[in-house]
Amino acid sequence: MAANYWASTQRLYWHFTKTELNDMRQGLENEDRAILQQYPLPDRRLLSIFFNQQLVKLGKRMSVRQQALATAQVYIRRFYIKVDVRDTNPYLILATALYLACKMEESPQYIRGVVGEARNMWPEFIPSDVSKLGECEFYLISEMNSQLILHHPYRTLQELQGRLNLGQDDISLAWSFINDHYLTDLPLLVAPHVVAIAAIFLALTLKPNQGGLQAAANTAAVLANAAQTSKDLFQIGASAANAPQDRIGYFFRWLAEGEVDLQAVVDCIQELVSLYDVWEQYSEKTCKEQISRFVKARGLDK
Repeated sequence: MAANYWASTQRLYWHFTKTELNDMRQGLENEDRAILQQYPLPDRRLLSIFFNQQLVKLGKRMSVRQQALATAQVYIRRFYIKVDVRDTNPYLILATALYLACKMEESPQYIRGVVGEARNMWPEFIPSDVSKLGECEFYLISEMNSQLILHHPYRTLQELQGRLNLGQDDISLAWSFINDHYLTDLPLLVAPHVVAIAAIFLALTLKPNQGGLQAAANTAAVLANAAQTSKDLFQIGASAANAPQDRIGYFFRWLAEGEVDLQAVVDCIQELVSLYDVWEQYSEKTCKEQISRFVKARGLDK
């Protein structure tokens, strides 16, 4: 394992720009426009919410740790920039990604146990033959070029807890933002430490009397408008230092004096806010129906 993110396969081979991701996805869609039109799917972020919720439910049945769930979500996102969703059985992909992630995170599960729990959740879509999941595992590994080791933002968050004098409430809230970033393209766009810093920013600046999503939107707007340079950020930090929560001011000064890519932090927060905005349109029923339609019609559940 590369102890250093910058020398890892994650950084060298699975870090993209938004343009690169869009081009890859457009290439998949151009391969068969007829299928694309015949089986429309929800917004990609809504589909990610559905996948996440299904994966979390399966993980709870198997007592899977959060890091393994996070790893599975990154595997799924990587896989689906190489293969079109409509060419797969997403339920089998979810179960396989979790099975593989548990292996990589040193908390392996028995394949029969995974298949059994998956069949209890999705009896129409998971075959009883365990070899199907085994075959799917090799499919995932192949599409990811056997590059399976991941660095997550959780470690950075834990390392910064003492340095930034973060309370347990701050850590818990930041942890939830990190969990949410797996529902976006951020794991393929920015370094893990950038996600951790964005999550800390949101956790520190949320006000108790505001709704969470609205607070996140307001905070990102402030960043986008005012914190484009280290100087701007330092000025915000200086004024925040006069606030009762002095750790906010300390955080801003630390951030302004460091070498963190501030624009990347801004982009990260805006991506999360975009997710929260679209979440209001989420319908589990719609996602289920549209996935079921192409899986059944194309015989992908066999």
